Amino acid sequence: MLEVGNGGMTFDEYKTHFSLWAIMAAPLMAGNDLRAMTDGTKAILLNKEVIAVDQDPLGAQGRVVIERGYGGQVWMKPLADGSKAVAFVNYTERELDQYVRWSQIGIPAGPARVRDLWAHEDKGVHSDTGKRYDERFGVKVPAHGVIMVRIWPGAGV
Repeated sequence: MLEVGNGGMTFDEYKTHFSLWAIMAAPLMAGNDLRAMTDGTKAILLNKEVIAVDQDPLGAQGRVVIERGYGGQVWMKPLADGSKAVAFVNYTERELDQYVRWSQIGIPAGPARVRDLWAHEDKGVHSDTGKRYDERFGVKVPAHGVIMVRIWPGAGV
């Protein structure tokens, strides 16, 4: 059951929970008392950008593409418009630096536009030629938290 707003988790843990349900294309049925929602719970359950990932018409389920042995994972879900939803998940008690190369998520080398779905912010165009170590997209993920982005490949983004 979707547990957002039921107590027992931090705000970051609720965002992680909701993000994982969305990237796995699971049904998003609120399991909390809708009459007594906090503003934080509403912000999570009504995030149109994350819901769009869950409801994408391609209907694909996301999967783990990188399993970091130190408590981090990177999930990827292909979307109908050719973009990719990517969730950087942190299962540890400390902030983690995580990154992804385009080849790891099925994006061709070159530029790609990135948008943070929780911050509702464009993160600009990032490039990955596949030849340089420093050409990768990286984020700082809070403890028990998630950074969820959508990445559109191509120069015309």
